[in-house]
Amino acid sequence: MTIKAGDKAPEGRFNVMNEDGPGSLSTKDLFGGKKVVIFSVPGAFTPTCSRQHLPGFVEQAGAIKGKGVDTVACTAVNDVFVMDAWGKSANVGDNVLMLADGNGDYAKALGLELDGSGFGLGQRGARFALVVEDGTVTQTFIEEGGAFEVSSAENVLANL
Repeated sequence: MTIKAGDKAPEGRFNVMNEDGPGSLSTKDLFGGKKVVIFSVPGAFTPTCSRQHLPGFVEQAGAIKGKGVDTVACTAVNDVFVMDAWGKSANVGDNVLMLADGNGDYAKALGLELDGSGFGLGQRGARFALVVEDGTVTQTFIEEGGAFEVSSAENVLANL
């Protein structure tokens, strides 16, 4: 079943790159007592993700946080090393937290997995954005098909 507004965010873990190497972050620590915008892309370094989706959130992070959001986070079904390299290449700095969902477990828990095998991508996460407040999803922005409209930083910001 696909996550919807009013649902509790599923429990899970993401891999993150720390100063001393790969680490882990639980959803409890990510969402607990905070307002978080988390967005998902089908793949790091892919065209729409790299040219529009991630850069939009990097550019709008200050405005989004100005609406009471504590954390802006990006996730993809990629390993922590790829997510770290992509974040560095996109100059995310402290604007966007890069979260690796290496096996796609969290995308699956959300009911937002994507079969990209027709494009040689295997199983991925769909393109979406969620607003999560203290562990409860309050808004969903889930793309249909290959679209990139509702999950953009500009649309999320306009709806905060």
